[in-house]
Amino acid sequence: MSDAEPYVPPKVWTWNKGNGGRFANINRPIAGPTHDKDLPVGRHPLQLYSLATPNGVKVTVMLEELLALGRSGAEYDAWLIRINEGDQFGSGFVEVNPNSKIPALLDKSGPSPVRVFESGAILVYLAEKFGAFLPVDPAQRAECFSWLFWQMGSAPYLGGGLGHFYAYAPTKIEYAIDRFAMEVKRQMDVLDRRLAVSEYIAGSEYTIADMAIWPWYGALAKGILYSAGEFLDVGSYTNVQRWTDAIASRPAVKRGRIVNRTWGEPETQLAERHEASDIDARMAIKG
Repeated sequence: MSDAEPYVPPKVWTWNKGNGGRFANINRPIAGPTHDKDLPVGRHPLQLYSLATPNGVKVTVMLEELLALGRSGAEYDAWLIRINEGDQFGSGFVEVNPNSKIPALLDKSGPSPVRVFESGAILVYLAEKFGAFLPVDPAQRAECFSWLFWQMGSAPYLGGGLGHFYAYAPTKIEYAIDRFAMEVKRQMDVLDRRLAVSEYIAGSEYTIADMAIWPWYGALAKGILYSAGEFLDVGSYTNVQRWTDAIASRPAVKRGRIVNRTWGEPETQLAERHEASDIDARMAIKG
């Protein structure tokens, strides 16, 4: 047990720029740009500004799935946003997403560009634009939306909660790790119980709910995310494991997950994507 004095919050919080551990250099309590920088624009209708974090993977998987269906209007340029270097605070990026988070999408297919930010909003926008991966039946559509928004509300406990305190915080805090580990295991149990009675998250069909949940909880199930697999006993969630493997085997998922990725084996990295052949060439490295 520590003899240190217990922390007492001050009457008014003030920003300590040195606090925040690994991400202290990009975390701040104010919004808006830090520097002027225009965003690059390619030739395709859809311009994606992102990084292959779980939230970014959602959108590149969706775009590759649409292209696999033959929706040629879903051709896109994927530009790398290096969040550890503060690219998300450039003036051009902030114009597309005032919240300065990836991913952000600019749709130039119409008379005026349309900006879409927040990964869940982008998935819905693309599903409605191209008429795919979102059920038409009202009850099934409601189920899909319910699980989509479940992910949006749950993942912060996994990422900013467990992920931060277990993997990134400069000091390990038992209370914080226990609190978020308990919540993440509850979430995995929610998914496992659902997938015991349903092939996919929202029912018998693969939807944007799967695309939203898989990059986070699939990576967790395989022990990739935060290297917390053993800690959370993820192998015990057998239905989540079955679903995770099924999603991972989809060709479009294999393609989408490497876009805007700058770490790992060479064949899993594609910093930017401007043509389908960019992915083909990268995936051929291993072969």
